[in-house]
Amino acid sequence: MVSTAGDSQQQEIELARQLLAGRPGAFERFVEAFRTKVFQYSLLVCGHHEDAEEVAQDTLFKVFEKLDQLREPERIRPWIYKIARNTCLMKRRRSVFAPVEELSLDEFMPRSGQEAGAIRREIADWSALPEEQALRAELQRVVREAIAGLPEIYKTVLLLRDVEGLSTAETAEVLDASEEAVKTRLHRARLAVRQKLDWYLRSAPKIRNAELS
Repeated sequence: MVSTAGDSQQQEIELARQLLAGRPGAFERFVEAFRTKVFQYSLLVCGHHEDAEEVAQDTLFKVFEKLDQLREPERIRPWIYKIARNTCLMKRRRSVFAPVEELSLDEFMPRSGQEAGAIRREIADWSALPEEQALRAELQRVVREAIAGLPEIYKTVLLLRDVEGLSTAETAEVLDASEEAVKTRLHRARLAVRQKLDWYLRSAPKIRNAELS
């Protein structure tokens, strides 16, 4: 039987209940279930492997330390990601890998030669791409870089909603923001990433042709 996102969420809630009940082995099962998820999220937010490893470890330790603050097992996912986000932010302030300054979203988005919003930009037809493994790997790299380059408030909302699968309400809880703010940030983040990919898809054939000529 194929496991669904709903099944996974129910398993996480059950793990939270076992944790709160002090069941033997519950914390080990909990770490196994969340370790990779927290690390991958931390890697995209922090942008560096060493920082992400430290953040993931610190997050899981803080979960155990603050377990008595979790009132509802159903809120386990936003509760964990809120701890991870705060830990990431603290780490970024101290990290030697942190950027000196952060670009605004307007600076991040590519220009088309006209003022942003003046026209509806054309989006490349991704469905026409060939399916070679190398191209898929390269596209994945471009996606990761596009997400990593977003300003933090947009990057986090995109990761929580589109990568980790949290709901709008759960994401709002993590970010201490309104649901409307989450929707607005998510829309702008998706648009910025898509336009970065559009630029790559339009320029990549020209670059490859130039290399071959």
